[in-house]
Amino acid sequence: MDNRDDTTPLFSGGRPPGPLADRMRPRSLGEYVGQSTLLGPGRPLSALIASGQVPSLIFWGPPGTGKTTLARIVAGKGEAAFIEVSAVGAGVKELRDAVEEARRQWRVHRRRTVLFIDEVHRFSKVQQDAILPHVESGLLTIIGSTTENPAFEVIPALRSRCRIFRLTGLTFDEVVSIVRGALADRERGIEGDLSDEAVERIAQLSGGDARAALNLLEASVTAAGEAPVTPQLVEELARDSAILYDKQGQEHFDHASAFQKSMRGSDPDGAVYWLAKMLAGGEDPRFVARRLIVTASEDVGLADPTALLVAMAAAEAVERLGMPECRIPLAQATLHIATAPKSNSAINAVDAAMNAITKEGASHPPPDHLKDAHYVDAKKYGFGRGYRYPHDFPGHWVAQQYLPDALKGRRFYEPGELGREKPVKEWLDRRRGGEE
Repeated sequence: MDNRDDTTPLFSGGRPPGPLADRMRPRSLGEYVGQSTLLGPGRPLSALIASGQVPSLIFWGPPGTGKTTLARIVAGKGEAAFIEVSAVGAGVKELRDAVEEARRQWRVHRRRTVLFIDEVHRFSKVQQDAILPHVESGLLTIIGSTTENPAFEVIPALRSRCRIFRLTGLTFDEVVSIVRGALADRERGIEGDLSDEAVERIAQLSGGDARAALNLLEASVTAAGEAPVTPQLVEELARDSAILYDKQGQEHFDHASAFQKSMRGSDPDGAVYWLAKMLAGGEDPRFVARRLIVTASEDVGLADPTALLVAMAAAEAVERLGMPECRIPLAQATLHIATAPKSNSAINAVDAAMNAITKEGASHPPPDHLKDAHYVDAKKYGFGRGYRYPHDFPGHWVAQQYLPDALKGRRFYEPGELGREKPVKEWLDRRRGGEE
């Protein structure tokens, strides 16, 4: 007979065994928190799950956003056999065993097999090649989770056979909900005396990472003992746990963000510090090089077009040199970008044009005089007819319409006031004033 009352802990010591983050892992979509853009009503992933015909999938996103949990939930749907491997420890033998078991399931039970691969980016090219023919034949449906961009870490042939869904960091309210759920769950959760301020501080310090939030909650309750958990205790534990750089965890994304924002903010000291910390922590220099290339275009752009060339050269140097020598060209590119004049006109221009097409429905054909079949020699037929070939009119701007009629006069590119763009802005203002 169970003689416990409502205040009796379910487990000796006041908590069940195992880490809190693992115990609180959702067991169904009903328990799952977050990723509403993927799992909301009518969203693509929801439709796939509801159909019961889930194709091969890769879930990509930061740590603690529910990739592995979602993969397990989706893989467990339906009648397919389920095999799980971790790319951290799986080798050729484990893959061979999975293929043989999939063949047996089909031969004996006529059941297809879902192979769940945790941290799929850790599979080598050889390992990915090994499972490719079985995915192609339909023997295996794979569902993978990864913190790395599949475009760089998954071979194209395998990537093309998978639907890729990108997960985002959880919102503050979602993390608060997860923390409160762990405190309220008497079967799997944890007992602790936390004020609203302490719960909210945990959510703030977790950076959208549910695992980090639950680990911090567990550490805070343990450290507090019988006393209430205070926001000050939470902050102290979070600070101590963030001293070292974890290139596979949330620190990876936090440091990359600090690195890019320091360059954007024209602070060479901060930028080179975060560069040094990432490299000292074992970060892949190729990842750093990719950040440099993005920042050179997104934040420097046409104010100093040579920044992109320097970043590309640094990326090439990484491939040729490797560590530790490649730290020098990476530092050179970092300092160049940090001290360069800044302009985000390139990203603003392309995003404005793409929004016009995809959100406003402004998808129009080219004007007749720009079409390949409508080329008209301006010298032969006169200045006012057909396409005007600019090289036939040296020394001045040739005014003619380049946008579709419906977008005539629309401005997507607005030059900045710094660096090379200042004279470009002045020239473009004069040129636009002469357009028809």
